[in-house]
Amino acid sequence: MGLTPIAEALASVLEDAGPLPAEPVPLAAAAGRVLAQDLAATRTQPPADVSAMDGYAVRAADVAAAPARLRLAGEVPAGRPFAGSIGPGEAARIFTGGVLPPGTDTVVIQELATRDGETVIVEKPAGLGRNVRKAGLDFEAGEVLLSAGRRLNGRDIALAASMNHAVLPVRRRPRIGILATGDELVAPGTEPGPGQIVYSNVFALAALAEAEGASAVDLGVVPDRLDATIAAVRRARAAPVDVLVTAGGASVGEYDLVQQALAAEGLSLAFWKVALRPGKPLMSGRLGVMRVLGLPGNPVSAYVCAFLFLIPLIRRLSGRTDLAHPIESAILGRDVPANDERADYMRATLARDAHGRLVATPFGIQDSSMLVSLAKADCLLIREPYAVAAAAGSDCRIVRLVS
Repeated sequence: MGLTPIAEALASVLEDAGPLPAEPVPLAAAAGRVLAQDLAATRTQPPADVSAMDGYAVRAADVAAAPARLRLAGEVPAGRPFAGSIGPGEAARIFTGGVLPPGTDTVVIQELATRDGETVIVEKPAGLGRNVRKAGLDFEAGEVLLSAGRRLNGRDIALAASMNHAVLPVRRRPRIGILATGDELVAPGTEPGPGQIVYSNVFALAALAEAEGASAVDLGVVPDRLDATIAAVRRARAAPVDVLVTAGGASVGEYDLVQQALAAEGLSLAFWKVALRPGKPLMSGRLGVMRVLGLPGNPVSAYVCAFLFLIPLIRRLSGRTDLAHPIESAILGRDVPANDERADYMRATLARDAHGRLVATPFGIQDSSMLVSLAKADCLLIREPYAVAAAAGSDCRIVRLVS
């Protein structure tokens, strides 16, 4: 099986992936979830003309010239509409959010009026509708204000609450099972023995998945034994998870057993090996209804592959419409060599030059085991297959590492 181009591999990963079923959740638990259907307002906001300031509700005709003396007819706190109406030559004390009494059309702020017993003296003229929030200024009942496929943030939650929705229809969170393999792996906080390393992939991949709104299921670390790997795959199916993500063991070495274990369970392999650096030994397929994404074991390779392939898959399963990472233009901060048949996604930092242009400077060493440069990187610098050498100052393309 040859190297699969990145675009073709991504299309394969997303093939037949549709939004997961909808479920109702309380408003307080909806942040970060994805709307399953359009959301329309159940009320008009504000429902009536209300005051935008503390002051006096008046008729504009009565305060077209100043000073104007008006009889105080009552008071209008927020939430307690005036029982009667205001006639010519009258005013009502009103507070922010108070409903304008019938007969009034303007609010004079309190700083422009004085009170003498039951008389209000307006010191400056006020135009029609001044300091009034008209009914429906924000939105009207029946208006669709939040669209299906939108991932809800705090501002959206505030709007949904104002629309008078206590429960929201959202997509079920994708469940992502994460399985690491390798006799050499030990948990953080453990003293590694000879030839052992502290694993990080599980934590990085879980963080990526959960930042996208998925639920991460840690399936643990399995030793390099076929029976143990098969048992772990069966645990993932029984969980169940929507996507099984493996880290390591997807190659064809004597101790790379993930493909063997998956094949033994009936994997339908879509592709294996992608024209990508880092991340060549990427694998994708289906095991019944469960999707499988086999990532390389090197931590940078695993992270980049998850960033490029797992995140769009999570977004598709979540019902989102913004699947792709935005590509931006920049200029190179250092010379880069010619490329081979694989696309390079190089870790790089971002800065602005004296002219305000975005400058992407790749790290000099791009070894896929080096996590310090990944942690310091702001973006991935994209180099297409067979790209010629490029000098500092040349145009380039980048994708920001935002998750």
